[in-house]
Amino acid sequence: MSTLRYKGSAVLIKIIIVLLVNITFVFPHAYAFNLVNLGGALIGITAQYAELNKSIDYCDNKGRNEYFAKMKKQYGVDTDPVKNEILKNIVTRLSAAIAQNDPSINEKPYNYFVNKDKNFNAFCSLGHNLSVNSGLFDLLKNNEDEIAFVVGHEMGHGQENHIKKGIKKSLPINIIASVWGSQAGSTLEVMGIDVLVKQADASIVTKPQEWQADNLGFTYAVGAGYNPGAGAAVWQRFIEKMGQYRSNFVGEIFSPSDHPSEIDRRDNYANKLTKYSNGHMTVKNGIIKINGKLFMQAASRQIMSGRERAYLIAGAVAAVYHNNKNIPDAYVGSNGYIYMGDQDICIPIAGEESAQTLVDRINMIK
Repeated sequence: MSTLRYKGSAVLIKIIIVLLVNITFVFPHAYAFNLVNLGGALIGITAQYAELNKSIDYCDNKGRNEYFAKMKKQYGVDTDPVKNEILKNIVTRLSAAIAQNDPSINEKPYNYFVNKDKNFNAFCSLGHNLSVNSGLFDLLKNNEDEIAFVVGHEMGHGQENHIKKGIKKSLPINIIASVWGSQAGSTLEVMGIDVLVKQADASIVTKPQEWQADNLGFTYAVGAGYNPGAGAAVWQRFIEKMGQYRSNFVGEIFSPSDHPSEIDRRDNYANKLTKYSNGHMTVKNGIIKINGKLFMQAASRQIMSGRERAYLIAGAVAAVYHNNKNIPDAYVGSNGYIYMGDQDICIPIAGEESAQTLVDRINMIK
């Protein structure tokens, strides 16, 4: 327990007492507030902080597996083999990428599971305990590249201890609520593991933390070999499919003044895609440009809009520019795909120009 935390408790106590004394002075016959009982409750605040911090630290470290078991019981487990295999592969690849620069992940590897919730969501809680909603896999059609950016975002929260910091930051609100509750004869509640697990998916991260998690998620995902355009593609799909009934990632609320908007997040990922390509690739409204010149306009197919698809195609080309000093020529493979060196770019669909036309254009403007 830090000195600052104790001072914060003392200030809180003083504020409440001053308010209550003033109310009593103005309304001398109002006895709704029992100052004797209140005094006893306030004396326990410092102890409450200490106990709550113990619970948080326990769930984040020594008791994280116990916390994880209760998370699974709280939210339910989806045993779908396809979804679980995708999540296992993603966490394995992302963890390896993170470990290259942050080996601490090896000391506290992530626990993870697919939960039964059909809403579009994922969350990382205390102790590197992570869960992805079944509904997120459904909305993204089990697209591993796109799901990896969501999971990478959550692991960004985990690596930076955003959830632990957020819970501790919210403590004063919980303490005040407990103090007022004590006026009705209740006692200050000690929030243990059973209470904390119910807050596993709570929205307690800040706007800067959301941006940090997005940026880290991009680094983790591309470091693990996922499509650099998939982050922008996720948000494009989210915007198109969810509309006013959307449900965001952990920490998100619907007020743009408090958290990044969906469009801002998509555009942030699109800008990162351009930077990743060393400035060669841009995407806007489904139009892909290379070196400022039109490459193609992506068409829609049954399960994906042209705008979403454009980010994925551009991501594949961006990887070529990022990984090669000498950009290889494009060609049409025997399977009908467009390739640049060993990198598959796309296979044209109805509404797009032929593979050979697009190959000729790439080689002219690259």
